Amino acid sequence: MSAPARLSFVDLHPSDDADAIRSAVDRVVASGWYILGPEVEQFETEFASACGAPFAVGVANGTDAITLALRALDIGAGDEVIVPALTAAFTGLAVIAAGARPVFVDVDRHTLTIDPEACEQAVTPRTRAIVPVHLYGQPAEMNGVRRVAEKHALAIVEDCCQAHLATEQGSPVGARADAAAFSFYPTKNLGALGDGGALTTRNASLAARIRRLRNGGQADRYRHVEPGGNSRLDELQAAILRARLPLLARWTARRRELAAVYRRALPSSVKTIEERDAGHVYHLFPVRVPDRDRLQAHLAAAGIETLIHYPIPLTEQPAFAAYPSSHCPVAAEAARTLLSLPLHPRLADADAMHVAHEVGVFMKGTQPA
Repeated sequence: MSAPARLSFVDLHPSDDADAIRSAVDRVVASGWYILGPEVEQFETEFASACGAPFAVGVANGTDAITLALRALDIGAGDEVIVPALTAAFTGLAVIAAGARPVFVDVDRHTLTIDPEACEQAVTPRTRAIVPVHLYGQPAEMNGVRRVAEKHALAIVEDCCQAHLATEQGSPVGARADAAAFSFYPTKNLGALGDGGALTTRNASLAARIRRLRNGGQADRYRHVEPGGNSRLDELQAAILRARLPLLARWTARRRELAAVYRRALPSSVKTIEERDAGHVYHLFPVRVPDRDRLQAHLAAAGIETLIHYPIPLTEQPAFAAYPSSHCPVAAEAARTLLSLPLHPRLADADAMHVAHEVGVFMKGTQPA
């Protein structure tokens, strides 16, 4: 018997955007300008417009975007920043890079985004900011987060690294935050052909300071007015992102269509993540099953690649051992049961149906006779 055809978790090869990408790369190479030039400036303008924000600043990656936002808000040594326990480790690492202390809190059991009540309980006199994560493309419950922030005079830096073009109650994510961080890592909904990131903000002075901090703290050439870093979006990546940005709305609509296929086709015994807001952009489609590892092995045997986002909550990561936090039972349980199914714009409905069928085969085999 031949092996089953392999269904990849994601496909990163250029397709309908291939000609636009080639033209963008050729344009930059012909210009001879590779760092902080017209492509970055144009992309910042276009991305800010797409996000409904007055200002965008291109940086090297999404982690730096969070770090630079916190630094520009004068958050650092001795300060605490509230972070959800279920997210990529880079969210917490960005807080440490800013010199502050991450304080991890639990997530909502239905959406797995940050729990506003847990944020309230975590506030101390040292708390300066909250970094809610729009996990898997699902907007966090920002009304609750904003109530906590307003009550305690805290800054909000939204981690939108998985949420390009997501909306929360009809408004673009990050539109009401002090700053919002985006990643253009190749697997993101809007991905570069390498690393890249950006911040959006409504605050002109904050945007100006982030621009300074990303480039060595320079106010002008060779005059460094504060200790900055080196976090610049390349011209090549900016040009590629400009080529892809006009396609993002169509790609996002396709992700939502595939998510709807999964929700219809998966067996009722499989727990999906509740869609709290229609602005969800489905960067990922995780399901929650008690026997996650065996399901993953079953799907692999059927030629279906899956991943886990995320198998270790931040409260249990060795990198954060110096930052004690309260137990986060929802995040801990989710980390043991989550499995991300393939979902990307080039996936066919039939592929999603096939995945759902194989999940059903596995689940049927685990039911008592």
